[in-house]
Amino acid sequence: MLVLRRSDVEALLDLDELLEALARAHAELSAGAVSLPPRIAAFAGEAGLLGAMPAYLPSAGPWLEASSAEPTTPGRGPDASGVLGCKLVTLFPGNADRPTHQAAIMLFDETNGTPVALLDATYVTEIRTAAAAALAARLLARDDARVLAVLGTGAQARSHLRAFAGIRDWGEVRVAGRDPEKAEAVAADTGATAARTFEEAVRGADVVAATTHADAPVVLRDWLAPGAHVSSVGYNQEGSELDPAIVSEATIVVETRAVLAPPPAGALELSGLDESAIHAELGELVAGTRPGRTSATEITLYKSVGVAVQDLAAAALVLAAARERGAGVDIELEEIHA
Repeated sequence: MLVLRRSDVEALLDLDELLEALARAHAELSAGAVSLPPRIAAFAGEAGLLGAMPAYLPSAGPWLEASSAEPTTPGRGPDASGVLGCKLVTLFPGNADRPTHQAAIMLFDETNGTPVALLDATYVTEIRTAAAAALAARLLARDDARVLAVLGTGAQARSHLRAFAGIRDWGEVRVAGRDPEKAEAVAADTGATAARTFEEAVRGADVVAATTHADAPVVLRDWLAPGAHVSSVGYNQEGSELDPAIVSEATIVVETRAVLAPPPAGALELSGLDESAIHAELGELVAGTRPGRTSATEITLYKSVGVAVQDLAAAALVLAAARERGAGVDIELEEIHA
């Protein structure tokens, strides 16, 4: 079994390749080709939770190509073409000396169940969330969008600033948070401009990316310019970073309609809605089976809860690159006797 540390994952995962891998994975998901059971969570009292997110992607693309040149790769059956795995992720909002989200992904051979790889997924969680949001914005934001506002100052805000950089020709990038000093620090590190308040960041922005753990709205409908695209990846059991008026008015796009399930499987913001309220899944936009934006003035909303196919698509890229470059450490879990 190949073991990959965070530093390995960061070095091996290419952001441009990830966006395209996510597009393929979401198209498969919306086509009904993916096995994706609802995620579950165990709660550690009030401190946090441990979530389990298994999935099976029938075609992993780059992983298959990388492994085909090495038919004797241990644990990888000759007929394997997909990716089978599970992410375990913790969410501990009170963490001060370590990330609030920490995770690991285990991959298995789809033909015989043998563990193939274990990789740090804290970085995967950060970057795949931002990359999927960037993919949605690429499909939904107006072509002439030039002002980006990122709300939040944590790891997700920084990942969003990276992932969104290439989807439009931004003339201005703003960042805002509850702590102005943290917003200034993020802006200084990323070349963005720090806004004094969330409202200042949002007003006049063409794309607004909310990445907070707020339990009350940080983006209000009245602040949005006509035709704005809003992205929301924040999760809080006590409340939402989104103004309910945005949800009621916007054209809503989600990763999967399972997002309508109660938390932790679904999004709190969308609880109580039926499927008719959802315009499209991300994979339907990718495949062209549903239209994206239909006017220059409509408000579009991408609401994310994070799905395991995103993690496995990223993990497959990492594993393919690791095999090509000889990265990671191989370990034996047990002796296999014929």
